[in-house]
Amino acid sequence: MRIALGSDHAGFQLRNCIREFLQDSSYFTVDFGAEGSDRPCDYPDAAFEVAVRVARSEYDLGILICGTGIGMSIAANKIPGIRAALAYDEETGRLAREHNNANILALGGRKTDCETAIRIVKAWLSADFEASRHLLRIDKIKSFEEEAAMIRDRLNSPPRLVTFDHPLIQHKIGIIRDRNTSVKAFRELVQEIAGLMVYETTRNLQLEPVTVETPITTTTAYSLSGKKIAIVPILRAGLGMVDGILQLIPNAKVGHIGLYRDPETLEPVEYYCKLPGDIGERDIIIVDPMLATGGSAVAAIDLVKKKGGKKVSLLSLIAAPEGVARVHERHPDVDIFTAALDSHLNDHGYIVPGLGDAGDRLFGTR
Repeated sequence: MRIALGSDHAGFQLRNCIREFLQDSSYFTVDFGAEGSDRPCDYPDAAFEVAVRVARSEYDLGILICGTGIGMSIAANKIPGIRAALAYDEETGRLAREHNNANILALGGRKTDCETAIRIVKAWLSADFEASRHLLRIDKIKSFEEEAAMIRDRLNSPPRLVTFDHPLIQHKIGIIRDRNTSVKAFRELVQEIAGLMVYETTRNLQLEPVTVETPITTTTAYSLSGKKIAIVPILRAGLGMVDGILQLIPNAKVGHIGLYRDPETLEPVEYYCKLPGDIGERDIIIVDPMLATGGSAVAAIDLVKKKGGKKVSLLSLIAAPEGVARVHERHPDVDIFTAALDSHLNDHGYIVPGLGDAGDRLFGTR
């Protein structure tokens, strides 16, 4: 077994003691970090070097030692895939493997003598991960690390604006812009456009193979791989898009966010928020026909994230550059999907050329 040893100057002597024990026990070891107890070495440097090498499977396990062991465990646990446990007696060393499957052991060079440290290391190395209920908890840690990596990747990527140029979408957008389009036709077209747009929006959903029996033979088909989706309309105009989306994704759950725009400040005011209880586990599509100032969209995204939502996108029929800029400034991780990016906002906060007040046109109000 290959074990990487790392320490700062405060852990140098204990590292030497542990190395001698491991080598006498036929373990292969390599030292990282301090070159002497009188030559200062910052503990993060040794922790990161050992943790990265263990995470890459260059070494099977790692042992890190600083004055208390606390700094080493904190630093090492910043590396995805690392489960560094600080142990101070044989029992915590054993449980670190049995319950937590710790792949790095942290010790305190100023808190643990050589004899005690060797007993802790023996207990840690001789124990086996018990899995069962503990495996579920380890898997939750792995899942969070993967989600966090995806969020970092999204934050480090340029904000994404997708404008659909499909002929059917553009044709229908032209009809709903027309002031003479009836309420009935407007409502039906909004649903149709929303359905066409979400068809493109969900293009990257992952599939998994399933076996089905046709009337002729057995074959391999494909099914969505457990993805959960939530549709969250911003009341009231966003309601007009929901049915069109649900026709394609009938199993999606629907939340509701109620916002109205203050006529003087043009800022959104919340009056209602009801989201699925498992919102943190779902891909969330916030829908609103118009992305104008961006105030309502930003407020809705704020609410969703406050409730635990992580992966959020915004679907609007028509957007203004001002609204897109505001959303991406506040939430650069949110993709915006729209059928048309219009020219600008007028003095009243309406999109130009736009289509007027989408809520009034959907519900026949003025």
